[in-house]
Amino acid sequence: MKREQILSHIQSDSIWDIVIIGGGATGLGAAVEAVTRGYKTLLLEQYDFTIGTSSRSTKLVHGGVRYLAQGDIALVLEALKERGLLLQNAPHLVSNQSFLIPSYTWWYKPFYTIGLTFYDWLSGRLRFGKSVPYSRQNTLAKMPSLRRKNLRGSVLYHDGQFDDSRLGINLVQTIIDKGGTALNYMKVTDFIKNNGKIKGVVAENLETGDSFSIKAKVVLNATGVFVDKIIQKDNPNATHIVKPSQGVHIVIDKKFLQSEYALMIPKTKDGRVLFAVPWHNRVLVGTTDVPKEKPLIEPHATDAEIDFILETVGRYLEKQPTRADVKSVFAGLRPLAAPKKGANGKTKEISRKHKIITSESGLVSIIGGKWTTYREMGEDAVDKLASLAKLPPRESVTENLQIHGYKKEINHENPLYFYGADQDEINKLIELEPDLQTYISEALQINKAQVVWAVRAEFARKVEDVLSRRTRALLLDAKESRRMATEVAKIMAKELGYDQKWIEKEIKEYNELTKGYLLNQE
Repeated sequence: MKREQILSHIQSDSIWDIVIIGGGATGLGAAVEAVTRGYKTLLLEQYDFTIGTSSRSTKLVHGGVRYLAQGDIALVLEALKERGLLLQNAPHLVSNQSFLIPSYTWWYKPFYTIGLTFYDWLSGRLRFGKSVPYSRQNTLAKMPSLRRKNLRGSVLYHDGQFDDSRLGINLVQTIIDKGGTALNYMKVTDFIKNNGKIKGVVAENLETGDSFSIKAKVVLNATGVFVDKIIQKDNPNATHIVKPSQGVHIVIDKKFLQSEYALMIPKTKDGRVLFAVPWHNRVLVGTTDVPKEKPLIEPHATDAEIDFILETVGRYLEKQPTRADVKSVFAGLRPLAAPKKGANGKTKEISRKHKIITSESGLVSIIGGKWTTYREMGEDAVDKLASLAKLPPRESVTENLQIHGYKKEINHENPLYFYGADQDEINKLIELEPDLQTYISEALQINKAQVVWAVRAEFARKVEDVLSRRTRALLLDAKESRRMATEVAKIMAKELGYDQKWIEKEIKEYNELTKGYLLNQE
C-alpha cells in the first residue's frame, strides 16, 4: 500500500474501531493485535516508526536476569514466555545468543549457576539452552579477550538477540498485510470530543501540512515517554505518569570481544548489569540508567555515561576500549511509570511492568514494558480498548502469528539475512536493475537495492529513516553513515520524485543528526 493510497483511505468519512497514537514497540504490538482480531485499525506516528526508545534498545529479547535477582518472578515468567514466542514467530530477526558471566571470586560460579538454572526452569518448554559452569580454560577458549588476572571461570547462559527497528518495520508490514492501516509522519494535534468523551483525533500530515479529522470508537495513547503530552492535550490538568530514564550504548569493533559469545557483567558500581553483545559484526556495549526530567525525541549521551560504560567494560577485557574506539554512541529514554510519592526514585528499582490507564474522556494510555513483552502489552491494551468501545469480543491469535518476513532457515553470513523472506524481493529488484547490487558501503555491506526497497516497501521518507532504522548504519558506524548520506539522498529523491533542494536539505539535516552519535568529531 503506497502512502498516497493510505492517505486517501484515511480521508474517507468512515469510523475506525481503534486509532493508535505512536509507532514504537507498544503501539505496533497493539495494532497487530487489534487488526488480527478483525477490528478496523489505524496507527499514526508523528515521526518515523520506532524513531525513539524502540530503536535504541540493547537488542536483547530476554527474561531479565536482573528482575530475577530482584525477586520479580511474575515479570520474568511473562518475559521468558514472550521471548520464546518471538523466536518462534520472527526467526529471521531473533536468535539464540550465548552469554558468559565471568567469575573473579570463588562464590560467583556456584551463585550464578544456581540462579540461572532456576531461570532455565522458569523458561519451561520455551527454554533457549542449558546454563552450565565453565572452567577458566574453557572460558578463555570461548572468549580470549577476557581479563586473565584472577579469572576463575564463568557461567554460560542463553537469552535472545534481535534487531529492534527491523522488527518494528516488519510489524508495520504485518499490520498492512492483515488489512490494517499505519502511517508515519502524521502528528495528532487534537482530539475530537462529544460531551467530554473522545470520538476521534485531528492529525496533520507533516510532509504537506494537510489536516485530517479522523473518527474513532476508541483511542490508544502509546507514545512512550511522550504519553504525558498526549494525556495533557486531552486534560491540561492531568498529573504526569511517566518518569523517563536514559539508557546509553556505545558500539565498538568486534576485536575487543573476539567471540560469538556475549559478555554479561552482573553488577556494576551502580548496582546494574552491563552487556557487551556481538551485533551486526560489531560489539554493542551498555546500558546506563539515569533519570531525566523531560522527554526528548533525540536524547544525547553524557560524558559521564560514556566514561562509565568504557571504564566498566574495560575492567573485564585485556584490551580496554577508549573514546577513540567508539564507532557510534546512542541514547534512548525508557517510559517508566512515575514512582509514587515517598519512593526512593532510583530508576533501576522502578518496575518495568506495563500499566494501562483510562482517562475520564475515555482515552486509554499504556506505559512501561519493554520490547520482549510487546505482544502481551498489545493484547492487554486491546482487551481494554475492545471492552471500552463495546467491540465484538474476539480471542487473541498473536501467540502463533508469523511476523512479516518470517523465514526459518537463516544464513547469518548473508548480509541481507535480516530481511527474511523479503530477501527474494530485493534480489528481484537487483535482477531488474543490476546496478542496485552496488555497495553504498562495503564496510557495512549495504547496497543500493536496500535503499530502493526501504522507500518502496518499508515506508522510508527521509535519509535518517534509511540509515538509522531500515539499515542500522548510524548505530554501527556514525562516521561511515555520514559518508553514505549523499548517495542515499540521491536514490531516495529519484524514488520519491524530489529535487536537488530536497537532497541538500536532507544531507544537511543528517549531518547535524550524526553529531550526537559521533564522539570523535572531524
